[in-house]
Amino acid sequence: MTNRTNTVTYTGVTNDLYRRIYEHKEKLAEGFTKRYKINKLVYYETCENIESAILREKQIKSWSRKDKVELVNTMNKDWHDLNEELLEN
Repeated sequence: MTNRTNTVTYTGVTNDLYRRIYEHKEKLAEGFTKRYKINKLVYYETCENIESAILREKQIKSWSRKDKVELVNTMNKDWHDLNEELLEN
């Protein structure tokens, strides 16, 4: 996820993506995402189980900003909010 100007990135894990996006958009999640106004979904992955999801989250969090930008660009070159696409499906 990112903020309106795409200057801050956030990587997290959840078992309910729709709920988690809602929490960010409504500023219900305290901490980093609320402080930096992170509410735009620009990239997501699905995993087979929580263990692999947590490992992937840790991997991505360890990357440089450049690597994270490249990852987002593979799915969403324009960095538009993917939440609207998810809601349509």
